[in-house]
Amino acid sequence: MTWLRETQARRADPLALWPQTRSIIMLAMNYGPDDNPLATLEQRSAGNISVYARHRDYHDLIKGKLKLLAQWLHGAARERLDEDCEVKVFVDTAPVMEKPLAQAAGLGWQGKHTNLVSREFGSWLFLGSIFTTLDLPVDPPMQDHCGSCRACLDICPTQAFPGPGKIDARRCISYLTIEHHGNIAEEFRKAMGNRIYGCDDCLAICPWNKYAQQAQETALIARDDLKSPPLAQLVVMDEAQFRAFFAASPVKRIGHARFLRNVLIAIGNSADAGLIPHAKARLAHDAPIVRAMAVWALRRLLDAHEFATLRDQHLPGDGDGDVCAEWTMP
Repeated sequence: MTWLRETQARRADPLALWPQTRSIIMLAMNYGPDDNPLATLEQRSAGNISVYARHRDYHDLIKGKLKLLAQWLHGAARERLDEDCEVKVFVDTAPVMEKPLAQAAGLGWQGKHTNLVSREFGSWLFLGSIFTTLDLPVDPPMQDHCGSCRACLDICPTQAFPGPGKIDARRCISYLTIEHHGNIAEEFRKAMGNRIYGCDDCLAICPWNKYAQQAQETALIARDDLKSPPLAQLVVMDEAQFRAFFAASPVKRIGHARFLRNVLIAIGNSADAGLIPHAKARLAHDAPIVRAMAVWALRRLLDAHEFATLRDQHLPGDGDGDVCAEWTMP
């Protein structure tokens, strides 16, 4: 499990990453949405994309801004302190414990959903860090302000939180739709609904979001065509169209086959008979994970007789074990 190994790595001493470090500067950028992302979950014939992926890929944007700040810091140190300093910039690109470090720096606190929460910006924050050899003043840490609230724990569609501050990545829809490479276990598919890339439920439900502000950075304002794209439009994309449509979005990194896998699960949950022909068309796809989820979607959308007829046509010619298992599932 890549995520679980990464989680273990993130528990390491951050100074081991760069032993010369004397100070760590943590920064946060608001990406608050202009509407409630939970509303899109009701649009069953449209795809729900996590708020953070509805605009330009934040990695490049924030890294560029951090580098500018790091350059200024380097210049200021030479000018004001007559001291050379070294700096390194990280934006989710190394085993840096961004969230606990951000809490220690006073930017917010780790909520029960394990994400950072801010009084000013709610749960909608990207984090980045600058490691430097300068000795800088230490800010006081932020105290926890969740109290007895457990809204983020209770809303999780797959019950991915064993307890406050603990997450089982194997049950998390964000992990399943983005990081997981194979077939998604059947027990999670209905709960996914129309979530085709990530999940914002535990973030969006946080009561502190009543103080959240809409993103002001132009590059972090959601594209209209990514707020609730029709599943009928997404499922017919070939690989070139997929790469072009998501060229500047983090969605592109999961690849075309995993994207179609997610879209077909959403189609199976849509109850939209108009999407049946699109699911049938994907029964001939080269990738087994696409064919398997096309079968699952059709099992959900067709009556038993129609599904059996399709099974008799396609099952004998498909040699993949996972696809055959979907056809013969009781």
